[in-house]
Amino acid sequence: MYAVIFCGGKQHKVSEGDVLSVELLDAEAGSDIELDKVLLVSDGTNVKVGAPYLAGAKVTAKVLGAHGGEKVKIVKFRRRKHHQKVTGHRQWFTDLQITGINQ
Repeated sequence: MYAVIFCGGKQHKVSEGDVLSVELLDAEAGSDIELDKVLLVSDGTNVKVGAPYLAGAKVTAKVLGAHGGEKVKIVKFRRRKHHQKVTGHRQWFTDLQITGINQ
């Protein structure tokens, strides 16, 4: 059984027991959350597709913790103008372990 969920502006295909990183959520480590934006649920033979979301379908997950992603370097450079600007960005993620899929 698997589901496709919408979380953090992205779609993720998940099944029970999977561990995935989504954009930072406001949840403490060790707590359980419900993700109700479910786009698709399949049990191997039957496929249910929402328009855009399935009514009553939920995915439960346990929050494992948060971590920072890789640092991205942004360089702005203008040749022959004595101008160079370097900045960086580090996106934070929340790790989730999928504990159940409810249709």
